[in-house]
Amino acid sequence: MAVYTIEFQPLGRRGRCRDGQSITDCARGLSIGINYICGGVGTCQSCKVRVTGGTVSAPTSSEMDAFSPEELEAGWRLACQTHPLSDCTVTVPAESMTTPQRTQVEGLEIATEPEPPVRAYDLQLKAPSLSDQQADADRLLAALRRQHQVHCRRVDIDVLRALSQQIRSRDWQCQVSVRDDEVVAVGERAARQLGLAVDLGTTKIAGYLVDLDTGNTLAARGMMNPQIECGEDVVTRISYITGSPDGGPRLQVLAVEALNQLAGELTAEVGESSEAILEAVVVGNTASHHFLLGLPVTQLVAAPFIPAVGHALDIKARDIGLRIAPGAYVHLLPNIAGFVGADHVAMLLATGVWQEEGPIVALDIGTNTEVSLVCNGRITAVSCASGPAFEGGHIRDGMRAAAGAIERLRIVADSSPGGLVQWQTVDDAPPVGICGSGVLDALAQLYLNGIVTREGRMVSDHPLVRGDGRQREFVLAGGEERSGRHAVGITQQDIRELQLAKAAIRTGIQALLDNNDCAEEDIRKVVIAGAFGSYIDVSSAMDIGMLPSLPRERFWQVGNAAGAGARLALVSTRRREEARTVASRVEYLELASSPNFMQTFTEATYLGRYRLRHGSRQEIV
Repeated sequence: MAVYTIEFQPLGRRGRCRDGQSITDCARGLSIGINYICGGVGTCQSCKVRVTGGTVSAPTSSEMDAFSPEELEAGWRLACQTHPLSDCTVTVPAESMTTPQRTQVEGLEIATEPEPPVRAYDLQLKAPSLSDQQADADRLLAALRRQHQVHCRRVDIDVLRALSQQIRSRDWQCQVSVRDDEVVAVGERAARQLGLAVDLGTTKIAGYLVDLDTGNTLAARGMMNPQIECGEDVVTRISYITGSPDGGPRLQVLAVEALNQLAGELTAEVGESSEAILEAVVVGNTASHHFLLGLPVTQLVAAPFIPAVGHALDIKARDIGLRIAPGAYVHLLPNIAGFVGADHVAMLLATGVWQEEGPIVALDIGTNTEVSLVCNGRITAVSCASGPAFEGGHIRDGMRAAAGAIERLRIVADSSPGGLVQWQTVDDAPPVGICGSGVLDALAQLYLNGIVTREGRMVSDHPLVRGDGRQREFVLAGGEERSGRHAVGITQQDIRELQLAKAAIRTGIQALLDNNDCAEEDIRKVVIAGAFGSYIDVSSAMDIGMLPSLPRERFWQVGNAAGAGARLALVSTRRREEARTVASRVEYLELASSPNFMQTFTEATYLGRYRLRHGSRQEIV
């Protein structure tokens, strides 16, 4: 029997696959989680992968239903239906991965010519004598000029404090790290120059350890933002600050402790210490930026919503408590407005859409969703208060993507009364709740199966609907009461929360289109960034009216593009200049003051596929 080698990207895993095994079977043998809630019969279409190398079996009828001829030609397949016929390379997009495979750091890998702000130079110093009594720091700077033609005027004070002992203990040989005209570190010769890029999100933090000389990412990790103890969203956290004299310092300490933890874990992974990090770049929304720096934030939530600072900043890492190299700096990309921050700038930078003609919609979906429209040489941005519903917040059985959370869901016709509810949970554990991607699927499936009306009202005459009025619910799993716990379900109140969340996003998109006199059907590309946005089923999002109804191939789910932009800015001073250019070109539109705002928002609460324009809604048949 033939045996083939299958390589799974971007996970970097490879293993053996026997002739006749599906890609799903091979992935399972390597403990790679790929969604397939239908059990592998090809009906749920949740195991989409792209074969980028090698030969595989011919498309099945299920795959021809799932993909257009162009998509099949490009290598898109259903993993459960596809059998390798040779060694293969398979790319698994984030939305097809089960939650344990996701680290919140997946995103674009963009090659760029390294132009790091910190450069390393190996030096051989001449030992002082009674006839050569030049000071240690002056000796170091003179050697830089003589041996490398590098003219530095100063040495960081913390570097200076350890300099005399360091150069003597190394027998007058060392590596000097220079940023602009300043020595920021002195270490062993030939040591690696490391950098740290961080996407400081409201809910999650993603960190990347990068080799500054090559631009290669050496390690990546994600973690929950501990500031969540002070509030789920930035507005609640600002209220926490205004309500307590210790609120601001507490939020700043929580952020810095998280960054120090990330730095320690990432460097330990490659056998280094945090002091090997010579430069850091941090991006986040405007409030997160201000929390980290201890800047005032009350003006962010009062009209006209003005940041304390908009331009890019370079500050000493030690000034905010970040424990990396003694003289290292933290670079913070520019903010755009009170609720559109450096993370959105980083996303636009990484995707490159700011240089295109458009029309292109670029959105980063989260508790606060930022949207930009690139059209006719203009970039216009809005901020949408989408709330935590799509992350499981304010949903009765909502939860984070932890063991037992329903993350994929379909309702299929069978002999059961009302059909069969198929679901997949994180870790394949018994269902205990539902996370963001599952919530989106559930609302779409309830609407498509006539259980929820276009207006969002749950019907009463369905076998899996129980209760009445605002207490009405649809049972997803666990219909029998067990140990006092209710079944996992979607309630009428949950549907209202989801309608408000998705209407906020759709209204933001439409306000930009109306402002630029652009029709939905003219949109050439929709870029979806962010952890939640990367894992959603785009078809479900269109079915509930959260996203404009467009051909599937126009949607581009890019993962953590803000993290990718932070990495670009970390290794390239040219990219930092581009980020400044991006921020200066973006025109901010205050959503609540846009024409037809309330009318558009009301129409956007409806479920289904439709077109919006200047406050009116037209159904798509």
